Parts: sequence; C-alpha cells; structure tokens
Amino acid sequence: MNWSVVMAVFRKEMKSYFASPMAYIVLSVFLVITGWFFTLNLFKENLAHLRSIFDILPFLLVIFAPAISMRLIAEERKSGTLKLLVTMPVSDFDLVFGKFLAAVSLYVVGLAFTLVYAFTIMILGDAEIGPIFAGYFGLLLCGSAYLALGILGSSLTENQIVAFILSFLITAIFAILVFSATIIPQPFADIAQYLSTTYHFQNIARGVIDSRDVIYYLSLIFFSLLISSRAIAQRKFL
Repeated sequence: MNWSVVMAVFRKEMKSYFASPMAYIVLSVFLVITGWFFTLNLFKENLAHLRSIFDILPFLLVIFAPAISMRLIAEERKSGTLKLLVTMPVSDFDLVFGKFLAAVSLYVVGLAFTLVYAFTIMILGDAEIGPIFAGYFGLLLCGSAYLALGILGSSLTENQIVAFILSFLITAIFAILVFSATIIPQPFADIAQYLSTTYHFQNIARGVIDSRDVIYYLSLIFFSLLISSRAIAQRKFL
C-alpha cells in the first residue's frame, strides 16, 4: 500500500466533502436525530443514559452511511476521472482505502459531537465509563463497516442515486439478519446471526469488547474494500 497516494486521495475527498453542503447537511440531520432521542429520554422519561442512542444508531447508519459514501466511486466514474487514474501510479485498493478513510473521518466528526450527550450524563449522574466507551467503539466499528459496504455499492454504478439504493439495500440486509435468525431453522439461524452487524454491535454495546466481534467488523471492512477495488478494476475501462 502506498500511503502517500492514500493520504492524497484522503485529503482530496475531505476537501470535496466540506466544499459542498452535503457534509453539513448530513451532519446536521445526524445530530438532530440523535439529539432528539437523547433529550426524549432525558426530559420526558427522566432517564440519563445513552442506551437509546446506542439502540437506534446502528439502524440510522443504514441510511446515513450510504448518504456519505454514495458519491465516492460513482462520481469518479461519471466524471471520467476513473479512466484517467489508469495512467497514474495509483492502485485500485489505495484509491478505495483513501476514500474510505475520508468517509470514516466525516463519520467520526459526527460521533465526536455526540460526546456532548456522554458528558451531560456524567454531570447529571453516576455514569459508567466502560459501557460508554464500549458503545462508542462499537458505533465506530459498525459505522465503518457500513461505509465500506456503501463504497462497495458506489463502485458498482456511476449514478449516485442508484449507488445510494444499492448501498442501502446491502447495509440493511446485514443489519436485519439478526431478526431473521428467529424465523429460520438451524444451522442457518446461527449463520444469519453471525453475519449480522447488529448482533455484533449488541455484544459490544453490553460493555464487553470481544475479539471475535472486532475481527468480524475488520474482516467485513477489508473484504468490502477489496471487492470494491476489484469492481473498479473490472469496470474502469468500460
């Protein structure tokens, strides 16, 4: 991996995000929705905890991750710059990984703003640091996996709307597999449960960071980016 190329792609994508209204719109909507769920528990139910955010965010990310990632590859293909990259010393995986880092960085910015809720809980009550840290760590892994899947969807088309729909469908399948485990027979139920991103996030959100859950997310990220780079290699000459 050529890190100078990766960082060049990363910087380009970060500038592109914040040079347009998209990043500000996505972050604003993200914070409004998470803030609404937090204040609902805090003022209406008189409960000071982050459980509501940890419960809802893995499903909200099914929408937000495709919104962040839909343009990353599709726009390159539509504008014709993907063909131009063929003549440059840039590997497909370096290109994909640089774009992935930019998408994750934008997501981390959104998560960082929600730390206000965690500090509020610490001020109002006796919050446990361990579960809060585990919950945010799980959200980082889950969101990163969804963004990698979103890049995969974006690598399959040059239309951003189609990329959003494909990414949404892929991430939604991984998110809801945990529920299908209750209605399908064994051993398929165990397989569906293990493949579900929601299942592994729930494990981490309980406060126990298991290496099996971490390896699952890292593997999903790696293979999603690898397939994306293969898709680019197959289609960039078309």
